[in-house]
Amino acid sequence: MQFNFNRNLKIEKYIKNTKWEDFSDDIKSQAIICSIDLFNALILGSCGEQFNIGLSFAKDFYSKGKVKVVGTDELLNLPGAVVAMSHSSNSFDIDDGYNLIKGHPGTSFIGGLLASSSFKNVNYKNFLEALVVCYEVCIRAGLAIQDHYNYLHSTGTYGAVGTAVAISKILGLNERQINNALSIAEFHAPLTPVMRSVQHPSMNKDGVPFGGLIGMQSVLETIYGSTGVGYLLELPEYEHFVQTLGKKYLFRDLYFKPYTCCRWAHQPIVASIDLINDNNLDYKNIKKVNVYTFSAAAQLSKIKPNTTDEAQYNISWPVAAALVYKDVGIAQVKDSALKDNEVINMMDKLSFKVDQEMERQFPEKRLAWIEIVMNDNKIFKSKVYSAPGEHTDKIDIEWIEKKFITRTKDIIKDSSQLEILDVLQNGIDLKINDIIDLINKQLINKG
Repeated sequence: MQFNFNRNLKIEKYIKNTKWEDFSDDIKSQAIICSIDLFNALILGSCGEQFNIGLSFAKDFYSKGKVKVVGTDELLNLPGAVVAMSHSSNSFDIDDGYNLIKGHPGTSFIGGLLASSSFKNVNYKNFLEALVVCYEVCIRAGLAIQDHYNYLHSTGTYGAVGTAVAISKILGLNERQINNALSIAEFHAPLTPVMRSVQHPSMNKDGVPFGGLIGMQSVLETIYGSTGVGYLLELPEYEHFVQTLGKKYLFRDLYFKPYTCCRWAHQPIVASIDLINDNNLDYKNIKKVNVYTFSAAAQLSKIKPNTTDEAQYNISWPVAAALVYKDVGIAQVKDSALKDNEVINMMDKLSFKVDQEMERQFPEKRLAWIEIVMNDNKIFKSKVYSAPGEHTDKIDIEWIEKKFITRTKDIIKDSSQLEILDVLQNGIDLKINDIIDLINKQLINKG
């Protein structure tokens, strides 16, 4: 196959030259919403075993430095900090997503973006400016990669590109250097086969740490002289993505996840909670539950989990937990919760069926409905649900604040939650290291 790369550097100019002041108020607001959500993911992730593994690995095999890391007082060098935070950002599967790339752009680059921002100790404004640029290039890279290879390569794949964008912008690489870094990053990007992880859940998940590692190394390789040539967004067939940079903001179409599990389980979760609440049902009197959904969701693991990753990349465990507890947060998926007999017994009452209408509308829409059969054979049917937090729900600051408070309440005390939220909304001129210090100071009762 012959590749005719267009080396006009349009993308690189966009990355290099885009400034916070260029954005309209609604784009600035969306950036702050995304920032709060990603810090939420990092805070929760710092309580997980995957972060402990990444942090231990980084401390042992990378030298110490000056870079701050959410969730620890350890100071690491730039590569080590990227590794550590890339292990935490997706740890509890609570991060944003973009339907058409079937994955999670924000978590894919936040480790690299925050580590490099700490390394240079930039202002929060500069961090947010880079955040928007990362989303816009990363999502477009994901669309191009999936179209070109005609295979569902997930978050870690385009995350290599997103991370290279982040670090290149924060470190101030010139346009030629950025082009080279993106070429190296995409060429070496991990081809994460997400459906294997869906069917066989583990810490492999979306491959975020490995995309982050490659994206980071692509920038450092560039600085030290390694060369690459071309990447898919430079091909003529993807020029339409490039032409809309700075004009059409794809990150406005992100979804946000209220529950700590795979997005494809969120529809039956909220259907279950609403059906129980609306009809005042006692889960102890449930005989069986039929879940009607799309094929990919029906393929999610249904095993009784032994690890938090098996609980998150699962459809049976989260739905059962929702029926019992009317919520799915860290408390329902952490390792110590996985021996809960109430949830285990409820799993045995679940069945999952592919609804052809739900299948027809996937992936543009992810839909499901459920029916609950009680012990007295009375049947309750839900309406068809999309997952809460879709871009069509018009997610605003209040929605994301509520999520932050709900999900971090067992980790950060109430007054500290409000202090962090205030800084992430209004501390535009603060140094990023001061923000990390504030968050780390407020973390309590971790794990």
